[in-house]
Amino acid sequence: MDLGPPAVGRSATALPMIPTTVIGSYPQPSWLVDQSLLVDKGVPRTRAADVWRIPAADLDDALDAATLQAIHDQARAGIDIITDGEIRRESYFNHFANALDGVDRERIGESLNRVGGRSTVPVVTGPIRRTAPVELAAAEFLRSATDRATKVTVPGPFTLSQLAQNEHYEDQRSLALAYAEAINEELTDLVAAGIDVVQIDEPYLQANADAARVFAVEAIDRALAGINTTTVLHTCYGYAIYVSDKRGGYPFLSELAECAADQLAIEFAQPRLDPSVLASLGSKIVVLGVIDLSTERVETPEVVADRLRAALDVVSPERLIAAPDCGMKFLPRSVAFAKLGALAEGAALVRAEIGSRSAR
Repeated sequence: MDLGPPAVGRSATALPMIPTTVIGSYPQPSWLVDQSLLVDKGVPRTRAADVWRIPAADLDDALDAATLQAIHDQARAGIDIITDGEIRRESYFNHFANALDGVDRERIGESLNRVGGRSTVPVVTGPIRRTAPVELAAAEFLRSATDRATKVTVPGPFTLSQLAQNEHYEDQRSLALAYAEAINEELTDLVAAGIDVVQIDEPYLQANADAARVFAVEAIDRALAGINTTTVLHTCYGYAIYVSDKRGGYPFLSELAECAADQLAIEFAQPRLDPSVLASLGSKIVVLGVIDLSTERVETPEVVADRLRAALDVVSPERLIAAPDCGMKFLPRSVAFAKLGALAEGAALVRAEIGSRSAR
């Protein structure tokens, strides 16, 4: 399957038609993280070290062990492109956002969240700069632990700009472009480490679509400029545990058809998205969410296959990748593993059907 530009990792060329992947996160073990506290915090934007159950002196070893478990689970379930489960992060957002220069280490700011409430966020008081790698060590650990194709995610520049109290830049566009520079430097290092796929997460494209139309694609393109491996942009409605009603459609989607990302990852299962929406994505490869994370009920492979078949009425199999709707962080591990197994089996069913038709 052609995923975009040639990947520099060890195994991307072995991918089947309609490969499977995850969006990023996988459940963190209850012995590692206080799950109820993490849920109560929402999605942490600032430091949240109190969620870890392991003493600081032993935390690195515990994170290594839990990460190996997440990698093994994905491989055992039959997933083709895997991540480290983002096990080392309190959220998809805060680990990267608070590692950059220009963020106040003492103060905590406030910003509107996607449901109209107030969230604590980083305060930007100086130039945003990446003075050291953020996810590189975790990426190298992932790359050393598997021969499968690998993916690493970082938050996108638009979402970072929307979840910051800006006290330095003249406007949010300038802030987003500064974040884009830092992301670009991070992705460059990840590619050099042999990661096959790099992804930026942009949920706030949907939450703040009007602002996104002004400068989001410009910032996204800057973040992905010159990245010589497969690139993905993931956009969503937010974690299902916090956002139960996803019937509103994607207010900012067709605008991404011309962005620099090779692939667009979107939710399809929980929102029951009309497949016709996919026609607006041009020639992009679509990472389609066919696993509903709003329920612990495990889909059958046939349900997964039906969702993929619906998409194939609009996009070719060469442009389709199967995934969960979003990150699996808030599911029980047993449920997440079973859902990934159904994902792999459902994709295999459709793959076999296509192969059978081709052989006639």
